[in-house]
Amino acid sequence: MATDHLVPQDLRDLYHVREWRNAAGVLATACPDEWGEIIEVLRDFRLLRSEILTAGGGLSPISQQVNGAFGARGWREMKFETKIVVGDTTYASPTHAVDCFKGRVALELEWNNKDPFFDRDLNNFRLLFDLRAIDVGVILTRATELQKVFDGLGKGASYGASTTHHTKLWPRVEGGGGGGCPVLTFAIRPELYVDDGPEALERAVKAKAERAARRRMRSGVPLDLGSEEGDAE
Repeated sequence: MATDHLVPQDLRDLYHVREWRNAAGVLATACPDEWGEIIEVLRDFRLLRSEILTAGGGLSPISQQVNGAFGARGWREMKFETKIVVGDTTYASPTHAVDCFKGRVALELEWNNKDPFFDRDLNNFRLLFDLRAIDVGVILTRATELQKVFDGLGKGASYGASTTHHTKLWPRVEGGGGGGCPVLTFAIRPELYVDDGPEALERAVKAKAERAARRRMRSGVPLDLGSEEGDAE
């Protein structure tokens, strides 16, 4: 029996929701505190026009918004040091870092990466679950239909069909990419889009320029010679 009915209706109105192996039930019963914080962050999140228009040049403002909200609640990036011992020989077998981790919940945000990152995330969930390091994995991504919003803002080319969106994710989940690990997925729908106006855009552009200047200073590149990095998570 599916347990995605445990996801509050207001979230299901704003996100596409899909679970694997009763992930919502696991969160609600085994990890209630973390589940409550996930609900809070998702309820507070809005996809701002200013952040879409100023994406690029490092970690996107959308990712910063989400990571900051979880960070304020004590979630942290986590890399697990794992190893395999065969007789007297030890082989390092490190996992990739999880974006947000707390208790026994691993959460990944895939806003605008290449879609094979979903395979990496699901395989990591599988490994960590098999090693009894986590009880459940959560992936937050964007809904495919947001492409119309991006096109309308002149940013469609930055969000290609081969990047991370929910129609690329669900077949991987339902194909067993996460193994036995329960996985709950949320996809940001157009209902979360907010036009926050020209003043917010002006502030976002200024903040982006300041971040770029700091990166160039750290790298020793003169401010008038540095170039913006491409879009990134």
